[in-house]
Amino acid sequence: MPVQSRSVRDSSVHFRLLQQYLVLLKKYPILTKSVTSGILSALGNLLSQFVEARKKAQKGAPVSNIDAAGAARYAIYGLLITGPVSHLFYQLMEVWIPTTDRFCVVKRLLLDRLIFAPGFLLLFYFVMNILEAKGWTDFEKKMRRSYWTALKMNWKVWTPFQFININFVPVQFRVLFANMIALFWYAYLASVRK
Repeated sequence: MPVQSRSVRDSSVHFRLLQQYLVLLKKYPILTKSVTSGILSALGNLLSQFVEARKKAQKGAPVSNIDAAGAARYAIYGLLITGPVSHLFYQLMEVWIPTTDRFCVVKRLLLDRLIFAPGFLLLFYFVMNILEAKGWTDFEKKMRRSYWTALKMNWKVWTPFQFININFVPVQFRVLFANMIALFWYAYLASVRK
């Protein structure tokens, strides 16, 4: 039975979007990952705001408006920090700990969980403090109050996902995979930093 090929124009919207994303990822990897990170980070913040508003509404408390500036800060962080830094980290990990290394699965996970995660979380707190135009004293208070709690939660939540990501997801899709998980992670961070 002969197989007919379909025109790309006849394909579903999802398929065309995926195809366009793959073209952009190949042509402009850092920019594509950065823009994707920015969009998904902002969505994570908006998700957090939506959840907070629903909790307040259920308790009968007045619901505040959506904080567009908060979503914009997360978008900036994703665009300028998450995308490029994650891209670089995953690329370097491939060089530092190649799959030919006997214990690469364990080494990669330890590198991510014990070095990258604490540093990246610290960077998140620092950059968000700057974007919020807060001073050093506020940064120290937030670090003392919630950094350790957030880091422990990071280890609990992210470890299984990062195990899959760094060992089974192709390197060009690792930032996207992490961003999909981060959509919910940023919602958590937005609520814990308050």
